[in-house]
Amino acid sequence: MSVVAAARAEWVKIRSLRSTAGALLPVVVAGVGLACLAGNTMRDAADDPAFDPLFPAFYGLTLAQLGVVVFAVLTIGGEYGTGTIAPSLLATPRRGVFYAGKALAATLTAAAVALVTVPAAFFAAQRALGPAGVGVGAEGVPEAMAGAFLFLTLMCPFALGVATMLRSTVRSLGIMLPMFFLGSQGIANVPALKPVLQYLPDQVAWVIMHLTPPDDPRFARAYGAWEGVGLLVLWTAAALAGGYLVLRRDDI
Repeated sequence: MSVVAAARAEWVKIRSLRSTAGALLPVVVAGVGLACLAGNTMRDAADDPAFDPLFPAFYGLTLAQLGVVVFAVLTIGGEYGTGTIAPSLLATPRRGVFYAGKALAATLTAAAVALVTVPAAFFAAQRALGPAGVGVGAEGVPEAMAGAFLFLTLMCPFALGVATMLRSTVRSLGIMLPMFFLGSQGIANVPALKPVLQYLPDQVAWVIMHLTPPDDPRFARAYGAWEGVGLLVLWTAAALAGGYLVLRRDDI
């Protein structure tokens, strides 16, 4: 079986399981809803010289990402939880093909959701900001939108790789959800933790999406947007590689 054929089979699984596919609905709702709310809330702050109209547009994605994480974890963790991982590997004996097909199907699904969520969140926020809003051609906007799309998309294979290493939905969600939620709430800005936590995948996204002022000593990171994209790709590659090593050696 080829990777494409395996991906098609995995897409049938994703489409058939409402609980798995339904995890992506909150991504759109939270991403767009919070963008609109933030835009309305921050309209009066638009006169501040340090105000960035991209902040209300993409801040909601720091919470919307949790839906992508849940979706990715359920995609592989559900197989371990129900025991269907064994017949799945029996149907696709080449574990690399099975793993690549699952990762490809899940990532393309997440990319489709991100392709809708990112521009919708941007336009909702700019509309809510009124005269302070900017267009898609404004300085930094195309790069930030591309970065937001990459962030939401790559969080899927990253989470899938971690879940494959842990072989458990509960363990995976128990680790990643609190870590990313607390990170979005600012724990990564604590001086004692910042030197390490600023390099986590969700914090890298803050730089990519213009959520951290580059000249603020508390919120600034030690890297720029393009370096952040590279770090995000490295995190994703490492997680996928780790998941494959565990799956290849696993005695199922």
